[in-house]
Amino acid sequence: MKREVIIACDFDDQWKLMDFLDKFTGKKPFVKIGMELFYGNGPMIVREIKRRGHKIFLDLKLHDIPNTVYKAMSQLAELDVDMVNVHAAGTIEMMKAARRALDEKGSRAELLAVTQLTSTSEETMREELWIDRGMEETVRHYAKNAQIAGCHGVVCSPLEAAAVREECGEGFLTVTPGIRFAGGDRGDQKRVTTPAMARELGSSYIVVGRAITEAEDPVAAYERACREFGGEQ
Repeated sequence: MKREVIIACDFDDQWKLMDFLDKFTGKKPFVKIGMELFYGNGPMIVREIKRRGHKIFLDLKLHDIPNTVYKAMSQLAELDVDMVNVHAAGTIEMMKAARRALDEKGSRAELLAVTQLTSTSEETMREELWIDRGMEETVRHYAKNAQIAGCHGVVCSPLEAAAVREECGEGFLTVTPGIRFAGGDRGDQKRVTTPAMARELGSSYIVVGRAITEAEDPVAAYERACREFGGEQ
């Protein structure tokens, strides 16, 4: 399995993003575009990044009634992204609606479902969300629901990647944020690992944000993440 590093480009405007991407004069990294950039700049930012030759994970975490998600995903399918996601908590029917929209548009995007955010601890999950099962059991269940709905994989912590693979099989993708270099700042993340540990745990992709985007030399930091995760540079 080819493992890839995805850079979380959580910038607050398009010019900062473009300045950042201009630093990569060789290999074009796989990038994640989330709510901050998309809501501020709209679909045009996605089209521009695709024009520059980058693969894109569009991280909008759709979560609504099935019909609304179907219509929204039908619009996103026009953007030719490589990955897109929904919330697994939105039910199997909602995830099926998202998959149907992609299929009807002939999209090649891989559909992912978010299980539990890496900023969520098991204590918070129990006390605030009233989920009375453990983190691993919950993530396994959400992953199986996503597989039933036709998703290609899930977004989860690297700490649950092995459990998801055991539950859903080797071909089911695990895209894992919550990645920091050894000794790095955890920020608002609770369930984190290093790139090397994520590889050991079996992540298909890792999503790395501030450890690269705020590095003194972002290209060197990206190459380090690729090297430690075992991907190509």
